[in-house]
Amino acid sequence: MTDIVITINPGSATIKLGVFACERGQARPLGRATVDEAAGTLRIQIGQSRSEHDLPSGAPASVLLKEALARLADKLPIRTPGAIGQRVVHGGDQFAGPVIIDDSVLSEIKALIPLAPLHQPTSVALIRIVRKLYPDVAQIACFDTSFHRTQSNLVRRYAIPRALFDAGVKRFGFHGLSYQFIAGELERRRPELARGRVVVAHLGAGASLCALDAGVSRDTTMGFSTLDGVPMATRCGGIDPGVLLHLMSVHGMSAEALEDMLYHRSGLLGLSGVSGDPRVLLESEAPAADEALDIFAFRVAREAAALANTLGGMDALVFTGGIGEHQPEIRARICARLGWLGVTIDADFNNANGPDIAAADARVAVLIIAADEEQVMAEECGAILASA
Repeated sequence: MTDIVITINPGSATIKLGVFACERGQARPLGRATVDEAAGTLRIQIGQSRSEHDLPSGAPASVLLKEALARLADKLPIRTPGAIGQRVVHGGDQFAGPVIIDDSVLSEIKALIPLAPLHQPTSVALIRIVRKLYPDVAQIACFDTSFHRTQSNLVRRYAIPRALFDAGVKRFGFHGLSYQFIAGELERRRPELARGRVVVAHLGAGASLCALDAGVSRDTTMGFSTLDGVPMATRCGGIDPGVLLHLMSVHGMSAEALEDMLYHRSGLLGLSGVSGDPRVLLESEAPAADEALDIFAFRVAREAAALANTLGGMDALVFTGGIGEHQPEIRARICARLGWLGVTIDADFNNANGPDIAAADARVAVLIIAADEEQVMAEECGAILASA
């Protein structure tokens, strides 16, 4: 029996939709769509056919999602899907894998909002919207944190009182659906690398890195929240907690003001004073714009080296995400700082965006693999439908 599965993947600036035919746990893509809330557009791709549609300007997510699904329904058989997969950023320790969303699960997802205030409210809102649009269709939550449950407490613990770990203050890690896809794609493309020590750099508006040992997550740069690790478009990345205490005690900043600054006014935007978009920064003549990109590359390279330390070496470096897949100059800046680890790239291959950009004499393979979180979500939904 073939089931139609819709996947809904909210990002920092877009909502990506996928339509898949699932049979015996295998998911075959039928079509994709991207809602760009800032631009007010809907891009649809079905096979080689692509189209773009205007969406109501400034409309709420409920209207945009309903319009996007209606447009897809004109082209694909999605009026009675077997299931709808929802990407949920934070699953805490409650969820080690995908689950069917009932009232209890939705309550637990909602309770995790304080741990992911930038993303979790959107997931809750989209789940509720889809309940109204498809009241009789099962929704399945696919969690970004689940993939990192294989990490040891050596990695997950902070050096704070032990009781706080038991209370849930620990490193969770994120972007797990992306890393899960990369692990599977490496197994398909380069099985000899998939069995080795791989550092994956998911670089986009949100950015993190992950250490894979034979496809299993052993360490990652994001921790308790999606703020940690490398600087992002508007998020700060790792910061001395003493800075936050100083801002509260000396500058009188409230928790709400700090949250706004750390999530929305920091990162590349804060460093450059120009934009959080690296494409804009690459074209800018402002010295601070170039410095922001240098700091980003420096921090990504530093974290990659730290993850190589966790793994005891590095056999491959994989770039994914919007920046990782499409910004050769930024990849070059990062790799230039990792030459001592054996990372050297071919400039022509890099400028052509891969997929294999390592120099001929490189000791470390360097690959570009496009992220496909929707494929992983569809496969997880298909497995649940097959077992049911």
